[in-house]
Amino acid sequence: MSIYDFKVTTIEGKETTLEAYKGKVLLIVNTASACGLTPHYKGLQALYDTYKDQGLVVLGFPSNQFAGQEPGTEEEIKQFCELNYQVTFPLFSKIDVKGENAHPLFVHLVDRTPSPYHTGEIEWNFVKFLVDRDGNVIKQFSARTEPEAIEADIKGLL
Repeated sequence: MSIYDFKVTTIEGKETTLEAYKGKVLLIVNTASACGLTPHYKGLQALYDTYKDQGLVVLGFPSNQFAGQEPGTEEEIKQFCELNYQVTFPLFSKIDVKGENAHPLFVHLVDRTPSPYHTGEIEWNFVKFLVDRDGNVIKQFSARTEPEAIEADIKGLL
């Protein structure tokens, strides 16, 4: 199964697939609004602003699996991100990213990350997956990796 085949739901509630992002470099992130790492939104938006015209798309997937740090509704999450971090990159509905109810996209991302860039199960909010233009998972970055630290890897794929 290709990464582009996975069904996802936008934060506005529309079911779709990742097909619209075929040919783009993707940075896929599990996010949360009430986490110590929530300021990563600022760096993610900066990367998106800088490189979107060259083919980068950041995709944010809120998850409430880690200490209940994403308790809001989709509308609340969207408003929070827009008001506090001016997020314009695509956001999706809240999902599980690990465990028996993990969304198949995140199971795929973890399973397909090559060594030595595979950090294992998603340990917290803001784990980042870099996907090339062909849909291949290139690297998995830990939750604590600042978005700015990924810039050289992104530029290398653009």
